[in-house]
Amino acid sequence: MLGRLFVISAPSGAGKTSLVRSLVAGDRSLVVSVSHTTRRKRADETHGVHYYFVDASAFAAMRDAGEFLEWADVYGHSYGTSRQAVLAAVHAGRDVILEIDWQGAAQVRTRWPNPISIFVLPPSRQALEQRLTGRGQDRPEVIAKRTAEAVADLSHHCEFDHLVVNDDFDTALRALRRIVDAARRGESLPRESHSALLRELLFTG
Repeated sequence: MLGRLFVISAPSGAGKTSLVRSLVAGDRSLVVSVSHTTRRKRADETHGVHYYFVDASAFAAMRDAGEFLEWADVYGHSYGTSRQAVLAAVHAGRDVILEIDWQGAAQVRTRWPNPISIFVLPPSRQALEQRLTGRGQDRPEVIAKRTAEAVADLSHHCEFDHLVVNDDFDTALRALRRIVDAARRGESLPRESHSALLRELLFTG
């Protein structure tokens, strides 16, 4: 049986990566696709585990050859998902998670039949800003830019099949697992609206 493709996106600071890491832990049928990127490797990252780190010319060659299922420029760096790697995992019967931004998700929808897409929301604007500040990796002006870009990313929530609020981590993780389990049973869960929260997150006045 072919595996399924899950697309999980979120604005910076929503806690997507930690949720995805916990989601795949202990589930041998679920794997996270490793993206290619032109971003420099951080000290705690491993090539081929966190990303495939390539230079701009190698990335461009792969892009121009049509080797990416999706690709995007994010914060001045390029990211892309190998089409062949995803196909190999799916044909091996494994469910694949693409942890990508909304731009990549939009491309996947045009190139893959019926991906299950999930958008992770922060619980409030204040929490989003605190999480971005709490990383301690960037200068204040970078944090301010990322906060503005995160709010812009949030406007694409309507393009996704499901919304999950990352307020309480365990609750959010259970919500993700319900979506995955339902897809494996061939069922489709209703999309929660979270309209009041979205009004707060998107307010720019």
